[in-house]
Amino acid sequence: MDVRLDATTGSIMGPALNRRAFLLASGMTASGVALEIAFSSTPAASSAVTPSTVRTTTTTRTTTTTTPMTTVHTVAGPRGAGGYRRLSDGPGWRRVTRTELADAKKDRAARRTPLACFVQFTDLHITDVQNPQRYEFLRAGDMGSWRPQEALTAVGAVSLIEQVNTLRHGPATRAPIGFVMTTGDNTDNNSRIELEWFLTAMTGGRFTPNTGDPGAYEGVQNSGLGLYWQPDSGTRDIDKRAGFPHLDGFLEAAIREVSSPGLAVPWYSTVGNHDQLFGGAYSGAGGFFADLATGSRKLFDLPASEAGAVYRALRRGDPTGASFRALWKRYRGRARTVTADERRAPLSPHAYIAAHLDPAYTGPGPVGHGYTRDNLDSGRLDYSFRIADGVVGISLDTTDRGGDYRGSVGTRQLAWLERTLKTHADDTALIFSHHPSWAMTNLAPNPARPNDKRHGGQELLAVLRKHRNVAAWINGHSHLNKIVPQGGFWEVSTASHVDYPQLARVVELADNHDGTLSLFTTLVESAAPHRTDFTDLSQSGLAALYRELSFNSPGMRSGLAGLPGDRNTELLLKRR
Repeated sequence: MDVRLDATTGSIMGPALNRRAFLLASGMTASGVALEIAFSSTPAASSAVTPSTVRTTTTTRTTTTTTPMTTVHTVAGPRGAGGYRRLSDGPGWRRVTRTELADAKKDRAARRTPLACFVQFTDLHITDVQNPQRYEFLRAGDMGSWRPQEALTAVGAVSLIEQVNTLRHGPATRAPIGFVMTTGDNTDNNSRIELEWFLTAMTGGRFTPNTGDPGAYEGVQNSGLGLYWQPDSGTRDIDKRAGFPHLDGFLEAAIREVSSPGLAVPWYSTVGNHDQLFGGAYSGAGGFFADLATGSRKLFDLPASEAGAVYRALRRGDPTGASFRALWKRYRGRARTVTADERRAPLSPHAYIAAHLDPAYTGPGPVGHGYTRDNLDSGRLDYSFRIADGVVGISLDTTDRGGDYRGSVGTRQLAWLERTLKTHADDTALIFSHHPSWAMTNLAPNPARPNDKRHGGQELLAVLRKHRNVAAWINGHSHLNKIVPQGGFWEVSTASHVDYPQLARVVELADNHDGTLSLFTTLVESAAPHRTDFTDLSQSGLAALYRELSFNSPGMRSGLAGLPGDRNTELLLKRR
């Protein structure tokens, strides 16, 4: 379970009938899709997936060109109605021009020069689904607390990497893609083995998303419990009653070796709450969760009333997992025996940074993927890096080690941010973090630094607004596409790659040479085909199934794609 706990759709989206919602939903600020430039590209080597193609037909001939697809062209959409719905090619999302921060001046496209181009990954949630410290049993109290697609997070992430390797250029400015930035929740359980899988997927190589028994799956999906989708059995579970398929061989395929080509461009890493906290919410709590993760007892189910109570405690804020720990001890007699695995051990900030600095995971670079020896020595996960001439990136760690899924930053971090922005006053600054401003409400002190006051999203916004060189704050966590003007810059939050519609975002910064900048955002799906074939359990077939299962996942929030003005956009702002 992850940040769908952070807020309801209402608290994130705001009042349904406000002026912004009306304008963006109706597309009244749209400039159409004229800005979208189709271009050909030679795909990067791929282990499993053939890139999508666009067929162009004339009266005399039909030609097929290999063109990387974005959501401007097409988005996976449902067929039919009711029950389990299959996906196929759906209409794309047109580009919307937003002018809340600056006017869109005539002929700017002819004057425009690109400054930077990169891709944002966020909330990949590469998951060891057999880890005993996972709390799938909360599904008895909240259906969205477990997803039927979670066993396929690894193949889904690799398919996204394959798609980005085919892009090569930004779709709006045609500038070469310079790097990928992950904005946290790269993993799900603060687990050493999950981090190894993530780093291997990003840099290239083979890995097997299986822990415990090397020859068998030991998790909720072959438990015989009707609370979870049992794909290989005839059990009439909750999900099959909703139309989910019976798929012989699914679990064997899900824990099979995965091959990743790795990214073809450099990449940088930002940390999220799931990368550093148990279940994305709980601190170390005296070793309880570490012992649980590496041990041989796993709790599979609970009475609905008990599950609901723990879920509500988590939502309110239970940084040390007191409610969870008390419940586990009461029901430990219901736990089942599984194979213990030390690779599930949690990671300290020092170990997290050290893994990124491991030469085995350098790939296309840079060494450390943003983290340096200074980070290793200090244990701090904040850093700055040069994006391009005149453009600097700043990565902020917004996770509180004291626990809680909501974010904040410490006083020392704010002081460092101020110094960094002043040092780069002549550069355009792009800020990266996991949490968005509206999810930074956890002000509990970090036990490791009890005198370092925590600061929420509004205080961070106040700091950023003081610096005229800030152009954008780019983040994730809420699993929702949402773009908000914040004084003189744009806050861009991107949906996850674990919940439908499973997206990444291309971001392009351009100078219009008329006193304004344009920030283009274009959403992309993975390379997996939109249509699934239940008999195809290849890596490509599983990646397609990953998307379709996520669309049908019971209990998931609707509307995570956001409004049209939160998706494919041109965001105008003044050059300062």
